[in-house]
Amino acid sequence: MPKAVTIIRAELTATSLRQAAACSNDANAARRMLGLALVLEGYTRGGAARRRG
Repeated sequence: MPKAVTIIRAELTATSLRQAAACSNDANAARRMLGLALVLEGYTRGGAARRRG
């Protein structure tokens, strides 16, 4: 069974992660930020990974 994602830093919201991803020049980092935004919105780790590739 996969482990749940634990977010330990709460200074960024899903919206701010999306904004940071939009400004990023690193495509891999942008995908990770968008995946974390989905997790913060309640998606499972697997669901977020499928949506973000």
